[in-house]
Amino acid sequence: MGLAASQAAADSTGLEIGNKLADILRSGRSAVSANQPLINNPDIADKGFTGEKLIQEAEAIYAKRIGSPLLGDDLSPRDKRLIEAQLKAMRKIVDEHQSDINRQGTGFKGFIPAVFARLVNEEFAASAGTEARVRVTAPPDLVRNRKARPDSWERGIIESKLLTPDWPKGKAYTEQVEYEGRPAFRMLLPEYYSASCLSCHGSPKEETDITGYPKEGGKEGDLGGVISIVIFE
Repeated sequence: MGLAASQAAADSTGLEIGNKLADILRSGRSAVSANQPLINNPDIADKGFTGEKLIQEAEAIYAKRIGSPLLGDDLSPRDKRLIEAQLKAMRKIVDEHQSDINRQGTGFKGFIPAVFARLVNEEFAASAGTEARVRVTAPPDLVRNRKARPDSWERGIIESKLLTPDWPKGKAYTEQVEYEGRPAFRMLLPEYYSASCLSCHGSPKEETDITGYPKEGGKEGDLGGVISIVIFE
């Protein structure tokens, strides 16, 4: 296999597992989002929203969206290992927050999809970080948590590609670059505000939302975040 063909194969492999990791994270966030009324119900103690329940719901969401199971028979050993590490991280984060989720007498718990995703990504990095990384970042003016600030490469691509009017909606950006001194496949997947996002990120701008942050004044369809994937070669 020539160099160009070898590089194309590596790109294809990175793109496939990158999309899977992003879709699994999105499915987990969707499950947490769908359970917000339950999580924030002050009258119920044991809500039954455990790590295992989260995984069951995320797997169902993934299968409905993608049309295939999370752990198919066609996965390479590395890809299976990464997916299992991500699922383990998702399960662990929900189980570790049972005391918060099940606290009676308190409404809003703060266990929202964005917090869930950040904690899952940190746990995933701790267990599988030598092979891959997943994080959620955003245009600098939309970042709420300092840990989510884009690095110089991410910021450059967000500003020069993803935010431009002619960038195709939803198209990922990929590139072979060096990351932490190692060759890596990097991928940015744009995410856009849906109607449900606007209760925290919409108008009026600067009004305090339920989490205590000022709203960004975003509109449905605006670029609101970016899933950043690193697959080490």
